[in-house]
Amino acid sequence: MSNPPTPPSSPLPPAPAPESHNDFNIGEEYGTARKSLPPAGIVAICLGVVIAIAAVYSLTHRARAQSSGSIDGVFAAPMPNQKLLMIAVNISLQNNEQKPTWIKSIQVSSDVAGQKQADEAVPAVDAERYLSVLPDLKPHVLQILTPETRINPGGKISGTVLVGFPVTQEEFAARKSITVTVLPYDEVAVVLTK
Repeated sequence: MSNPPTPPSSPLPPAPAPESHNDFNIGEEYGTARKSLPPAGIVAICLGVVIAIAAVYSLTHRARAQSSGSIDGVFAAPMPNQKLLMIAVNISLQNNEQKPTWIKSIQVSSDVAGQKQADEAVPAVDAERYLSVLPDLKPHVLQILTPETRINPGGKISGTVLVGFPVTQEEFAARKSITVTVLPYDEVAVVLTK
């Protein structure tokens, strides 16, 4: 019989290259913060500049009240057959800017009988109905101030804000204070307290 065929011999693996001093180790190149981040001094300087710019911008563009005002009088009358007191607050507002301003909203709040009472200003249409039922309040009412009232540059307006609180006249008379918050568009709220 004949001898079985022998498999072809595989070539020998190449011999390793002699070691050199220029080995490339990718783990050392990109694996540490020291190698992949900029120096801490440059980062600190850039961060300081950004904080300084933000601080200057926030101080120069800070919202401020451009209007001022006062509460000129507070009058109240009970609604017939209800535990509801209608309150007329006469206020004056002064626009201290060189551009017109418009009232966005008006709110009246007060600490009555240990409870915080707050209400939005009654619209002018409803104010006329309330005043027809409350003849005692009508003589104290000026022009009704409502949202969207315009105050001209350097101008002053006076008017009445009408609100309702579910309290008695005696409880309201013993109040600690009353606050009217007038919020103009594009301006900080004007807070009037008496």
